[in-house]
Amino acid sequence: MAMTVAILAACSSTKDPRRVPTPLTQFKPALEVKQAWKASVGKSKGFLFQPAISSGFIYAAGANGSIAKFDATSGRSVWHTKVKEDLTAGVGVAEDGSLLAVGAQDGYVIVLDGEGKRLWSGNVGGEILTAPLIGHNLVLVRTADGRITAFDALTGEQKWVYRNRAVPLNLRTTLGMRFAGANGILAGFPGGSMAAVNIDNGDPFWQSAVSYPQGVTEVERINDVSGAPELVGRLACAGSFQGRLGCFDVENGQPVWQHPFSTYNGVAEDAQMVVAGDDYSVVSAFDANTGRLLWENKELRARDLSRPVLLGHAVVVGDYKGFVHFLSTDNGQFVARMKTDGDPITAPAVVSGDSLIVQTSSGDLYAFQPQ
Repeated sequence: MAMTVAILAACSSTKDPRRVPTPLTQFKPALEVKQAWKASVGKSKGFLFQPAISSGFIYAAGANGSIAKFDATSGRSVWHTKVKEDLTAGVGVAEDGSLLAVGAQDGYVIVLDGEGKRLWSGNVGGEILTAPLIGHNLVLVRTADGRITAFDALTGEQKWVYRNRAVPLNLRTTLGMRFAGANGILAGFPGGSMAAVNIDNGDPFWQSAVSYPQGVTEVERINDVSGAPELVGRLACAGSFQGRLGCFDVENGQPVWQHPFSTYNGVAEDAQMVVAGDDYSVVSAFDANTGRLLWENKELRARDLSRPVLLGHAVVVGDYKGFVHFLSTDNGQFVARMKTDGDPITAPAVVSGDSLIVQTSSGDLYAFQPQ
């Protein structure tokens, strides 16, 4: 059985000067950002809880079993419920908001209707660290070893299981999924591979290597694709820990470009650029079509950044002190900075209309609006 290791245990050392957080410097803001609202749902207790968006509403969860729905514009609480289980991942939500799913301890997935009422639960036999994916009448659930289990969204019947090649050691981090085309999902796996999987039967359309393990020790050979692959047009892009970052043709899995890179929280992508923070929190932007380096920002080194998010002309990341940094897409320079409650922002922000919503590890949600 594969074993997991915490990210910090795998890639940090208090004696390494490169791991000393860079002090923040002052700058003249070029972008005005206001805080639109604040709400709370519950502490993360070391797990990653990313808010989810559907039809103008925000869904969020906390480790104590709290699940809540908020109006994305005003922050008004629509409903709040609490399941009896302690949660480790969530929330996944259907596009129309009719179903929600969260991951709980001991490998249970819990599915609720759009009003927060419990419908069914199932067990996937492994730790769930990633929010379930809901769509095409399925609830898709990942375990920490990369296994994907598909359930019928209404009945909870197990439909299929996809198992990738097992590795001796992998990161204890989120392994996202993304729908692709009419009947596929994209997912990255421990060991450095990415696959397009047929949601009808769990068989792969293709599987490609983002990178290959290197080094002597098992820790040195950890080579996991991190976060969820991003998809814009035909370009599916992903990055791996101690490996590479690159983009692939979503139709056949053939690489378009790749660069040596190491990230443990994934990439952001639009039609122009791919942005990622490396495992030292240096943020880099690459041309989406050619892979040419556009810029990099080293002024947030070792601040344990969340996965970047693209919002208009800004790249947005959160850090270990609860700051939200807005970088120019043109050159990577700071254009704005906002402060939250001072607790780490480990989950990526989400975008709803003109609002950016972040969730801190203490369970506070903030909505920011660039002006």
